[in-house]
Amino acid sequence: MKRLIIGCGFVGFPLAKLWNEAGDTVYATTRNPQRQVDFEALGLNPVLADITDTTTLHSLNELEFDTVVVAVGMDRSRYSSVHHVYVDGLKNVLSNLYERIGHIIYISSTGVYGNFDGDWVDESSPTDPQREGGRACLAAEQTLTESSFGDRATILRMAGLYGGTRVPTRGTIESKQWDKLSASGYLNLIHVDDAVTAICAIAQQRLLQETFLVSDSNPTLRREYYQHIADQFGLGQIPWDENAIADPQSRSSSSKRISNRKLLQATGLTLKHPDFRSGLKDSF
Repeated sequence: MKRLIIGCGFVGFPLAKLWNEAGDTVYATTRNPQRQVDFEALGLNPVLADITDTTTLHSLNELEFDTVVVAVGMDRSRYSSVHHVYVDGLKNVLSNLYERIGHIIYISSTGVYGNFDGDWVDESSPTDPQREGGRACLAAEQTLTESSFGDRATILRMAGLYGGTRVPTRGTIESKQWDKLSASGYLNLIHVDDAVTAICAIAQQRLLQETFLVSDSNPTLRREYYQHIADQFGLGQIPWDENAIADPQSRSSSSKRISNRKLLQATGLTLKHPDFRSGLKDSF
């Protein structure tokens, strides 16, 4: 198989290594010349490109891929507009792909949903993104599905990604910035290993023109998750301000529980880390 990964970061890099080790020919984009050297040393085929600059993507239309995965993150040290990166960047990618692409998988976010006051959310739930990132993800999804590649597209809406050294809110808790935490609502997570496994299953089974929610389907109250992290550092009970009101522009202002039922039924996957305690056991 010939694979292309646009955005070889937290999710894209382990995916690239996994496919490469399986014997696939893997192309991976990077903006960093040193990363280009590192990718070559691992046996990958690096493409030095920036999706916000269409002139750097022209070489892609010379190659025919079985699978293209778009897993671009937002580098706020370099870009100010999420829409420019996610939406305009995706348009640049699509305009430079060879038309005979087998399957495009777009890595989106459960941020496309609004506040459900703790109710369960599945693929049929209405989208109503409240934050800039969620709005950009939804617009990018629509850009893909309405493009000439729409009949070969799959959307994966990821819950909060974690694993290894990435522990959401670790720094905030370790530095005791309690005022930045909200005790209310649910937190939805997916370990990066399970996210990568889900992408591989979707690609292998070619589940086209579908949208899947990718989470461990074990949402935890934010209060419980934050206290678990605090316990790892022996910080005692978090001194919650029970009268605090969450910033309406923060993630903590939204509460929902993400279901992965459709994903598991469609792929037959069994998650390696069915909850955050399993996923975090080697992170401290």
